[in-house]
Amino acid sequence: MAIEVKVPVLPESVSDATIATWNKKAGDAVARDENLVDLETDKVVLEVPSPVDGVLKEIRFEAGATVTSQQVLAIIEEGAAAAPKAEPSKAEPSKAEAPKAEAPKPAAPAKAAAPAPPRAASGNDQLPPGARFAAETSGVDAAQVEGTGRKGAVTKEDIVNYASGRTAGVSGGARPEERVPMTRIRKRIAERLMQSKNSIAMLTSFNEVNLGKVMAMRKELGEQFQKDHGIKLGFMSFFAKAAANALQKYPVVNASVDGDDIIYHGYADISIAVSTDRGLVTPVLRNVERMGFADVEKAIDGYAKAAREGGLKLEDLQGGTFTITNGGTFGSLMSTPIVNPPQSAILGMHTIKERPIVENGQVVAAPMMYIALSYDHRIIDGKDAVLFLVDIKNQLENPHRMLLGM
Repeated sequence: MAIEVKVPVLPESVSDATIATWNKKAGDAVARDENLVDLETDKVVLEVPSPVDGVLKEIRFEAGATVTSQQVLAIIEEGAAAAPKAEPSKAEPSKAEAPKAEAPKPAAPAKAAAPAPPRAASGNDQLPPGARFAAETSGVDAAQVEGTGRKGAVTKEDIVNYASGRTAGVSGGARPEERVPMTRIRKRIAERLMQSKNSIAMLTSFNEVNLGKVMAMRKELGEQFQKDHGIKLGFMSFFAKAAANALQKYPVVNASVDGDDIIYHGYADISIAVSTDRGLVTPVLRNVERMGFADVEKAIDGYAKAAREGGLKLEDLQGGTFTITNGGTFGSLMSTPIVNPPQSAILGMHTIKERPIVENGQVVAAPMMYIALSYDHRIIDGKDAVLFLVDIKNQLENPHRMLLGM
């Protein structure tokens, strides 16, 4: 039976998708739930699994094509088996090619057969499955491809771009250049950033936090926390809970603008910025004000894994009333994060550095972090922004009080 493979139903905010990579080709056997093709939208990369076991008989759209909801991508013959690969026949030489008869010669001493030369190692051997398949089907050696993934890893997108000649590097010169088209996600990020810049009266306030007590608490309770909950106690849960508490005290920081109206949200849906090979994404932790530290850590860990593996869903990224971004992961000492509309504020974390501070009249070294709050000055006054940031600071410098809801 012929089964149609269709584009998943896309939400109203996503009008179409681009075919990034086919992981199978026509004639290949496929298994139920095996990923056939990756679709890139403005927000995430969607995997389209096979609905049945069978053979991929027809591919309707090639990589790079734009498709819409419910369009037929391919046809699978359910229950069919892939045709076996033909083996080269060992035909006898033709008469014209038959060697002329010669007088018999004394037999030469037998020689040991020389071993076949070892196969040269390929750059494709260490690739993840999707990228390896793309490299093998397109005849690309990943060793020749410059990776754009984490720590220079070669991604499926890098292979596809290289194979389709999208890079236009100038070789042999001292001033090489290359032209690479933006991915859909990168274009969407650019649009959102320009929207934020052009539509928001944005201002940033700064403060600094002594994280000595947080670090001591993590050291004291971290091992037991991991035993009890199966997850490490990280810094982000402290910041997420501190932000959720402060948002309850200063609801205008949690509000958004809709025309001439201000919408106040009675819940803290906090977007956590996560860096991926394709760009920055912001999955949402919902109702953080009701979550415990373990709930926050598990949710963040799940989103991080899904982001790295391309498994984030569109609904994971929708909504959000406030954002936290951590540039400290990459060593940033200070920055002015950009508000993500229609939200009105974003909290920026940065790297922890030991710096001299004065405590009780004595100069001591302490693990300090600069924190930044960028906000929409149209609805958030400087007083509220500063008090919100000071509240975050006070909670983090007194984490035992935060745990008690004080």
